[in-house]
Amino acid sequence: MGQAPDLHSNSMTRLRRFALAGTMALTLTGCGNTGSNGKNAPPGSANISSATAPIDPTIAGSVTGTVRLVGTPPLLRAIDMSAAPACVKANASPVIPPQVVTGDDGALADVVIHIKSGLGNRHFDTPQNPVILEQKACMYEPHVIALMVNQKLEVRNDDSTTHNVHLLAKTNQPWNKSQPLGGPAIEESFPQPELAIPVACNVHPWMWAFAFVFDNPYYAITSSTGTFELKNLPPGAYTIEAWQERYGTREQTVTIGPKESKAISFTFNAASPGGADSAIVRQ
Repeated sequence: MGQAPDLHSNSMTRLRRFALAGTMALTLTGCGNTGSNGKNAPPGSANISSATAPIDPTIAGSVTGTVRLVGTPPLLRAIDMSAAPACVKANASPVIPPQVVTGDDGALADVVIHIKSGLGNRHFDTPQNPVILEQKACMYEPHVIALMVNQKLEVRNDDSTTHNVHLLAKTNQPWNKSQPLGGPAIEESFPQPELAIPVACNVHPWMWAFAFVFDNPYYAITSSTGTFELKNLPPGAYTIEAWQERYGTREQTVTIGPKESKAISFTFNAASPGGADSAIVRQ
């Protein structure tokens, strides 16, 4: 008869093989990508790491530009504040809705300029200083504001009447808060990016403002000079968008090389309000 198999010997052989395979697996794993905390990084972490690297100011570029309105600005009716004596008293002259504010040669104010795409997965620090939205003479000032995700918004009431601040967000949590005369500032922040959030006052229906929340610092709001600048941009190809309350949006692409500064311009047509870009028109 043949010799019976040595079950103990076979078991030990299998155990040794298993241990050797485990050791090899651990060795191979140790040679893979690791994060800053020494743990295994997720797939694609090399791309994320490079995307979140600090921007080198020695090679950063910039985009400057102008925004103009071509044609005659619309003639808007003065706001009727007669139902609110405190608001009438606060304004020595009629107030025109600030939907279209122009300067010399059609320079267009209150246009939001921002990077629509091209920044990849970069992350940016939240500014510590708050953005201030004031209620003066029964109007919001400024009419358009912009801030970053998680940056504090501070809403103040400088009027001798009660206001109601109604933020009509869709991506972020909407809120509606009363703010009496002499009341403390309302402080809020937004965890998600969201563009053109209407800010209303249910007490005074002519009061409107717009809030933009970005996840990066590359944005600007034009003054009556119609000019803007996006500084400290890493080299790359970008889509830049311009938003105006009545005329919607325009966009264009631009490529920035190391230390390069490029000038661009946006033009809106006074004869073409609205359009496919959800411009908001109120009379």
